[in-house]
Amino acid sequence: MRVVVVGATGNIGTSLVPALVADPDVTSVLGLARRSPAWRPDDVEWATADIATDDVAAHLRGADALVHLGWLIQPSHDPILTWRVNVLGGIRLFRAAVEAGVRTIVHASSVGAYSPGPKDTPVDESWPTDGWPTAAYPREKAYLERVLDRIEAEHPQLRIVRIRPGFVFKRETGAEQRRLFVGPFLPNRLVRPSLIPVVPDLPGLRFQVVHSLDAADAFRRAVVRDVRGAFNVATDPVVDAQQLARLLGARPVRLPARPARAAVATAWQLRLTPASPHLLDALLRVPIMSTDRARSELGWQPRHDSLETLDEFLGGLRDGAGMDTPPLSPRTGGPLRSREVGTGAGEQP
Repeated sequence: MRVVVVGATGNIGTSLVPALVADPDVTSVLGLARRSPAWRPDDVEWATADIATDDVAAHLRGADALVHLGWLIQPSHDPILTWRVNVLGGIRLFRAAVEAGVRTIVHASSVGAYSPGPKDTPVDESWPTDGWPTAAYPREKAYLERVLDRIEAEHPQLRIVRIRPGFVFKRETGAEQRRLFVGPFLPNRLVRPSLIPVVPDLPGLRFQVVHSLDAADAFRRAVVRDVRGAFNVATDPVVDAQQLARLLGARPVRLPARPARAAVATAWQLRLTPASPHLLDALLRVPIMSTDRARSELGWQPRHDSLETLDEFLGGLRDGAGMDTPPLSPRTGGPLRSREVGTGAGEQP
């Protein structure tokens, strides 16, 4: 089986590519990314392409499976750009895969694609996927779900799988996720228990995480197994403010959502932080997912629990950890994070 991985240099891609190479059912792997990485694992071919503008069909000819992980999160102040790359680029990629005769498409959807839902009762994959309309990330993920619905209807011979992970972390994403969601003005050394006294306990602050290696294992299984449809991927326990406080040696403090949102909105408007208040709105509303289907049909079992995963990530955040790929490298933000500040907090050069 020949597999093409789009977005092979990011959070999940750097975990998935080695897993695919090690799988006996996979004969070759092509990593496709907008910028070529210095990270070069054995037995992987590489090519560069921008799915929004370049001809990607040539890279897909002869492939049995496409895994689409590519996503532009920043700049959050330019939703037209992220729509053009993520949605229109995704549509171009899926069409190219159909024209190239690819038989399997595995797409990285997200818990963010789900409509607001319960925080106390897990929902399965039949929960509506209309996202949170004011935030670009869930809005774009939800729209591509509708695109895949149509492709499935028009091409029933295609095997289409949607993996919907919770929030994905590993140590090596520390520098990237600080850049994308926190911004250039947080000193790494401040991310330690002795320096964080409180954690805001906001209404709805319950969410699920999954380690990047475990998420990659779900994608690998979706590639090589004869499965279709959507799979929720997350690990236990569900994370809340109390657990975050214990990890950080801090005290949870109950706060209403409105002043917290106002503070995030002000920082975002002043370009002090890249995370928009709309993304906070979405976080407080995403449902808790049941992972029963992934465990039963994919045979998926996570090896890392959520607290281990977050503790590892926080260590990477504190140390500015990364990998030698453009999305994950600590050097991407420029000397003293100057490129982040110069392009707008969190923007991807």
